[in-house]
Amino acid sequence: MSKEIVDGLTKAYWMEIETVQNYLANSVNLDGIRAEEIKASLSADVAEELTHAQNFARRIKEIGGTVPGSVRFKAEQKMLQPPEDTTDVLTVIRGVIEAEEGAIMHYKKLIKVCEGAEDYVTADMLTTVLADEEGHRRQFLGYIKEYEK
Repeated sequence: MSKEIVDGLTKAYWMEIETVQNYLANSVNLDGIRAEEIKASLSADVAEELTHAQNFARRIKEIGGTVPGSVRFKAEQKMLQPPEDTTDVLTVIRGVIEAEEGAIMHYKKLIKVCEGAEDYVTADMLTTVLADEEGHRRQFLGYIKEYEK
């Protein structure tokens, strides 16, 4: 077991759990006709992000680590907090893009660590999740084009 890989997967696990919380909140809190597509997208993505967290948890256990409980959770996603103005869709879109970019950077770094440690199973799993996150970022970059006009 590589401690660096377990630590990296644990960070990824927490990132996904926090994203689930914030996507759920934003998918419920946003108001207005322009918010409906964003809310639907976030709502659908909750299940995908939760699946990522479940996959990371299983892999942590498979390679000899222990999945932490909620007491060890430390919130970090300031950019994804629901805005006070529930019609501020642009802030939510920007927050999603920033969160996805953070996840993408973390997963790319962790893939390199896994390849160096010859942990190709974890690298493969991370590559699949990376593709999901890049697709989600692309979707929200498309949304921001419309909202910034």
